[in-house]
Amino acid sequence: MSYIDGFVAAVPTANKEKYIKHASDAAAVFKEYGALKMVECWGDDVPEGETTSFPMVVKCQPEETVVFSWIEWPSRAIRDHAMPKIMDDPRLHPDVNPMPFDGKRLIYGGFETIVAG
Repeated sequence: MSYIDGFVAAVPTANKEKYIKHASDAAAVFKEYGALKMVECWGDDVPEGETTSFPMVVKCQPEETVVFSWIEWPSRAIRDHAMPKIMDDPRLHPDVNPMPFDGKRLIYGGFETIVAG
């Protein structure tokens, strides 16, 4: 089964177009190195929780929107082999493709697919 890298971030709402460009440029690089697809989702029904929630976990501010994203890989081995090359790729260097959000509040992790419908 495939392997998934998942991400949650708070992006300034005013930076939506910048984020779309940033993510689109990054998607091309990830796919070049073996990712099957990259999906970016702009929150439009993301409620605040009492104990925890997407907005709480990324410390989302009133002028920000929660973004939920994932990258699908054929396997963890392919992802692990590709990731150092991706991180070294000059097209993703902050001077070329800056993150239009606070990367310190980015939540991410790798996940083994156990059910796919």
